[in-house]
Amino acid sequence: MTRALLIDDEPLARMVVQEYLLDFPQIEVLQECGDGFEGLKAIQQHKPDLVFLDVQMPKINGFEMLELVDDAPAVIFTTAFDEYAIKAFEAHAVDYLLKPFSKERFTKAVEKYLSQAAIAPAAPKPTENLLETASHSPQQHERIVVKTGTKVKIIPVADVLYLQADDDYVSVFTHEGSFLKNKTMSFFEQTLDPRHFVRVHRSYILSVQEITRIDPYEKDSHLAILKSGAKIPVSKTGYAKLKQVLGI
Repeated sequence: MTRALLIDDEPLARMVVQEYLLDFPQIEVLQECGDGFEGLKAIQQHKPDLVFLDVQMPKINGFEMLELVDDAPAVIFTTAFDEYAIKAFEAHAVDYLLKPFSKERFTKAVEKYLSQAAIAPAAPKPTENLLETASHSPQQHERIVVKTGTKVKIIPVADVLYLQADDDYVSVFTHEGSFLKNKTMSFFEQTLDPRHFVRVHRSYILSVQEITRIDPYEKDSHLAILKSGAKIPVSKTGYAKLKQVLGI
């Protein structure tokens, strides 16, 4: 038996999927969820094999929800979204259904999943690659979604003071404190707006708007003093990047 979840903020869309699934008695729908918060909790509770997931939802979108899942299930997307998402779906998702979709198209997607699961039931899900591709969408650059215990926090990028490498994570520093995100420094370097965020050191990316001054330090290095009082090391290469962005 395949254990599934439906995560979509449109009740009619969930009803259509439920109706189409009547042709697949081997798939059991454990729960319907109307937003990403509810979906995240349900995935953690039920650990489903398959999720039918919308992308555009209130609170947090489908991609942001998947970023918070430790061991993501297989995903069939049911959505209408932008070109970046389509590239991500085509390359890494089990399948994607652009609304409105027919019963025939839905059946094809489910049969594709079932055939893949039968061949390699324990195969790893390529969710990380999917999220990496989808991250290049401009809509994914406006905020950072993190887990704090059992809660989810949405951090607008404008509230970020700086980021610091922290083993396999990145610490995101704001006026409210620091929050861990399971991403790499390279990821943020590539996705944050380079006009506002500069990687000044292999372990630090800072918001240029937060800088009050830059002091010389040892040898060819410097220290960036932020409005918060934080002192961020700036390497020789980082200093050159900063000068370029600041026009000095």
